[in-house]
Amino acid sequence: MSILLTRRTALAAGAGLVALSAPALSQARRRLTVATGGTGGVYFVYGGGLARVLTEKLPNTQATSQVTGGSVDNINLVTSGDADIGFSTLDSVIDALNGAGAYARGGKRDVKVIAVLYDNVLHTVAHPSINSVAEMKGKRIGVGSAGSSTEGWADRTLEAAGLNPKTDIIRDNLGVAESANALADGKIAGFFWGGGVPTAAIRDLAQNGRTPFKLLNTSKELIEMDKKYPGLYRQSIMPPNSYAGQTEAVSGIGVANVMLVDGKAPNDFVTLILEGMFNNLADMQAIHPEARKLTLQNASAKTAAPFHPAAIAFYKARGVAM
Repeated sequence: MSILLTRRTALAAGAGLVALSAPALSQARRRLTVATGGTGGVYFVYGGGLARVLTEKLPNTQATSQVTGGSVDNINLVTSGDADIGFSTLDSVIDALNGAGAYARGGKRDVKVIAVLYDNVLHTVAHPSINSVAEMKGKRIGVGSAGSSTEGWADRTLEAAGLNPKTDIIRDNLGVAESANALADGKIAGFFWGGGVPTAAIRDLAQNGRTPFKLLNTSKELIEMDKKYPGLYRQSIMPPNSYAGQTEAVSGIGVANVMLVDGKAPNDFVTLILEGMFNNLADMQAIHPEARKLTLQNASAKTAAPFHPAAIAFYKARGVAM
C-alpha cells in the first residue's frame, strides 16, 4: 500500500486519509515531497537533508526533495497539493495569507507554520565600485528568480534606498547560482539574495578569488523598511570571515525562515514529521550550519503567521510554552 501525502490524494480519498491514525500511517508506504529552493541556496541543502533524515528514520517512508524557485513556488506547491512540506521566508508567508504581493492573482493561501528554522539574510552583492544600494541606479542587477521572495525583498530594499525597482535598474531575474555566474562573467553589476550564511554559490564565488565583489551594508534601508513593514524585518549581522576575503562584519537585513504545510494537513502527518525531526535532532543539525539553530525553543518561536494546531500540541507536549 502506498500513500502520497498531498492534498490532492487526500481529496481523492475523502475523509479516509485524514482519519488515518498514526499506527495506520506507519503501516502504509508514505511518499512525500519537500519543496526546497534553487541549487545554490540553503533551502536546497536543508530540504534535501530533511528528506534524507525522514526517509532513513521514519518507517516505510520515501521523502524526496524538489528544486524550486523558492518561497513563492513552495507555498504554491504546498497549497496546490503538489508538495507536502515547504520552506519559506516569513514575509512571503504573510503575503500569501493576505493574498498580497506575488499571491495577489490567486488570492489568499491557507498555510500553517510547523517550525521556525533560522534567519534569512539579504546578501546585497556588488561590484567593488558600488558602495551603496542607491549606487545600483542604472546598473544591471540580479533581483532573484521571478516571483521569488528574494525578488520581493530586493524590490523593497531598492525602494527603501529611494529607487524605483522597476525603472531605476536593469532587472535580471536570476537565482543565486545564476547571479553568481553572471557577476563572474561581467554580465551584471550586482545581485540580491535572501538566504542563510554561508550560501554555497556566494561562498564559491568568494573562494575562487577571480571575481572581486563586496557585500553592502543595508542598515539604512532597514530603518526605512521597518517604518513600512513594522516587526517583519530585523538587523542580521554577517560576522567577519562568513565568506573568504570578508574582513569586517556586514549589517544585513534578516527575516525568519519557516517550515510550512497546507493549512488542512492532517494532524497525524504534522506530528509524524516533527517527531522525525526532533527525535533525530543531531542528524538534522548536521545538515548545514544554519540547521544547528534547530531546537524546540527556536522552532516554536512566536511569529506573525499561525502555527498548525498539531505543531502547537507537539511543542507543548515537549514542555515548550507557546
